[in-house]
Amino acid sequence: MSTDAPVVLAVIPARGGSKGVPAKNLATVGGVPLVVRAVRECLAARTVTHTVVSTDDEAIAEAARGAGAEVVRRPGDIAGDTATSEAAVLHAMDVHAERHGRAADVVLLVQCTSPFLTREDVDGVAAAVAGGDADSALTVAPFHGFVWRDGGSGDAGDTGASGDTAGGGFGVNHDKAYRPRRQDRPQDLLETGAAYAMRADGFRAAGHRFFGRTAPVRTDPARVLEVDDPHDLARARALAPLLDGERPGALPARGDVDAVVLDFDGTQTDDRVYVDSDGRETVAVHRGDGLGIAALRRAGLPLLILSTEENPVVAARARKLRIPVLHGVDRKDLALKQWCEEQGIAPERVLYVGNDVNDLPCFGLVGWPVAVASAHDVVRGAARAVTSTPGGAGAIREIASWILGKELS
Repeated sequence: MSTDAPVVLAVIPARGGSKGVPAKNLATVGGVPLVVRAVRECLAARTVTHTVVSTDDEAIAEAARGAGAEVVRRPGDIAGDTATSEAAVLHAMDVHAERHGRAADVVLLVQCTSPFLTREDVDGVAAAVAGGDADSALTVAPFHGFVWRDGGSGDAGDTGASGDTAGGGFGVNHDKAYRPRRQDRPQDLLETGAAYAMRADGFRAAGHRFFGRTAPVRTDPARVLEVDDPHDLARARALAPLLDGERPGALPARGDVDAVVLDFDGTQTDDRVYVDSDGRETVAVHRGDGLGIAALRRAGLPLLILSTEENPVVAARARKLRIPVLHGVDRKDLALKQWCEEQGIAPERVLYVGNDVNDLPCFGLVGWPVAVASAHDVVRGAARAVTSTPGGAGAIREIASWILGKELS
């Protein structure tokens, strides 16, 4: 492994064909396509330096790019039903090395069919290998079940763990004649199928994902679910409101939001005011924010600018954006509550963007309080999501890309 900071490449295989669930990798869970969910967790992982989606499908490629991943177009000969994930990873490693002029030191295989994968899972397997403690690693969950296998035809000599001849069920990880308490049994670990990490040179030499010393990295058993058929997808969608709600860094999608309300100073501006010799005030806004607001408007989302400042600049910007404005408001939370009632929108379905302490009452009212990166520390701490972009530098555009599930251009 290189003595420099290691290149840790996360590869997300996401081909277009799927027989069990058509267009599976674009199926939404919690309002977000499966491939986008995986990309977001890889990008949020501290150890990963590059995130690539390997696909043969243009719609998946577009979704992956919109979420911030690189895309490697997979050749047809490794994109069929019999193609292995290892083949896709090796191909992605080669393309990435050619593009960037340096081979990866650690490579991850991340499965987007595990919708409740977390950035901690990704970091866990990556760190186990990048730190030199293991040659390969995988996510596992503690498993306490008794595993049985059907004995099949009952051929003589085919015996199970309990010594019984086949023809009936037999215990695989236990003797059915002896049922010890859970705490008296060895701890079994279930492979989750979510994330794997390998030393890149060792992976090339072995041709498979388990070689050398393999480190099992524990994850939350409640999050273990692989989407292979429509029933799995239905279960994932039912669990998403609970499990996604536990994630402090979860990002809102279109299915989570019925309206977007924007503060002005410090969110659509950098919070500075320019005053000329006649006392007239001007501010600087970001064109990308206008693009994001226009995209949200086209998507049919009700929008509102809400500001305590009564300033002609705010009204002029609202006219330019073609969205309503309430400004000169003393109690923003009361004004927001009344607006929601007039629009027939539940406050818990509203995304509110703010930056300062006077936005906190609105944060307590809505379901999606969002702070810009330059917000006051207290405001960031109270937010459900925080942009990576400061106010006035394209933060609203970033939020629009979250909601719409694509990069805006």
